[in-house]
Amino acid sequence: MPTALEALRRELEDAAAHLGRPHDLRFKPMFGGLMAWLDEKPCAWLGVDGMALKLAPADQPALLRLAGASRLVARPGAPPSRHYIVLPAALSRDTVQLSGWLQKTAAAKHR
Repeated sequence: MPTALEALRRELEDAAAHLGRPHDLRFKPMFGGLMAWLDEKPCAWLGVDGMALKLAPADQPALLRLAGASRLVARPGAPPSRHYIVLPAALSRDTVQLSGWLQKTAAAKHR
């Protein structure tokens, strides 16, 4: 696994541990990155663009207002994701803030 993906995985694991839920998080290699699930629901994509969280539409605007946040584009030419938001690098390294966003992901009812 590339070093960058290992670092992102550790950051997400730290956030899950901060929530007291490290055993509810799992990963699977997929399409050159890692897909993460929390409570058996997809919650994050870890890839070359960084960490993207799957958020409910109501939670997305607040995250998108942060400098460096953007909608995930899965591959060149693909439309931006309606659900996954790429986090600013500083946020993914901030365990407390990341755990808050991870909690929002876990609480969302995704289609």
